[in-house]
This record gives sequence, structure tokens and C-alpha cells, in this order.
Amino acid sequence: MIYLQLFFEFAKIGLFNFGGGMAALPFLQDLSVRTCWYTFEEMANFIAISESTPGPMAINMATYVGYTTGGFFGSCMATLGIIFPALFVTTLVAKFLSQFRDNKYVNRAFYGLRPCVLALIASALVSLVGVTMLNDGWTFQTITSFINYKAILIFAVIFAMLRSKKLGKIHPVVFLALSRVMGLILY
Repeated sequence: MIYLQLFFEFAKIGLFNFGGGMAALPFLQDLSVRTCWYTFEEMANFIAISESTPGPMAINMATYVGYTTGGFFGSCMATLGIIFPALFVTTLVAKFLSQFRDNKYVNRAFYGLRPCVLALIASALVSLVGVTMLNDGWTFQTITSFINYKAILIFAVIFAMLRSKKLGKIHPVVFLALSRVMGLILY
């Protein structure tokens, strides 16, 4: 039963997810709340692992969640679930898109999706900031004692390097490796 549930839940995410892996984060947050398969903290770890491994983030996360929930077959079912709708819809769209390429309504619909995708990513970002930058048990009254200064330092260093004209051209793998080293040193 868990295998069908994994397939179905990730198929829903795959069907309604527009904008890539980061846009899937609100769906994954909702899945966490509804199924209790993982916590928000574990989701932050899933994101780190998914961003550190080759392949699309949403597929990597589906595989990881499926494995932690249902073992090898769970990972297969979750991965198939998230891939199947995209494969089906892409095949269907590819067949008919050339007929609608210059249709103003289709173009306007795609332009309308852009702000929605940005909002989905921003919503996930706000949740991740809380999980990553704040220690457990924080409240607005005691926020200074719960700020994770080490995480903020790592974020600030990597962000500054990425925005630098010279260092910003370095491959992202170098930044991932550097953040791992900083994590080992600081924690």
C-alpha cells in the first residue's frame, strides 16, 4: 500500500509542479504535513543532498523520500511517480505545441505562470530560512538567542563569493565543497 501511496503522492507533485525543483518545495512541505513521512528539518537535509547530487532536484528528493519511507521499492515508486506526469504531458505538448506556438493566449498563460513559480520558490525560501538560520524553539521575543550564527556566516561567505565578479564564475561544486568544509570546521 505504501508503494502506491508514494507513487500517487509524487505523481500529483509531478503533475502540478511548474518551474523546476525549487518550485516543488511547497508541494513537498504540504506532503510532509499530510503524511508525516519527514520533518521540515529532514526536508532541508533532502534539499542539501539533492542539490549535491547529479540530476534534477525534485527527482532526487522523490527518490530520497521514497527510500526513507519505503526502502528500495519505495524509491522506485516515488521516482516513477514524479517522472510519469511530466513524461506524459511533455509528449502530449510536444505533439501539439507547434500548432499553438504563436497563439497569444498560450503565450499569456505561460507569462502568467512565471510569477506563480516565483511565489512558490519564495514561499519555500521563507520556510528554509527558518529551518536553516534559526535554532529550534525560537520565538520573536527571544530571537537573538536562537539565531544560528554559524549558518548565517556560511551563507554570507558563499553568497558574497557567488556575487563576486571573479569568484562568481567558479563552478557551483566548489561552493558546495567549501560549505561542507566550513560546516565541518564550525560545527
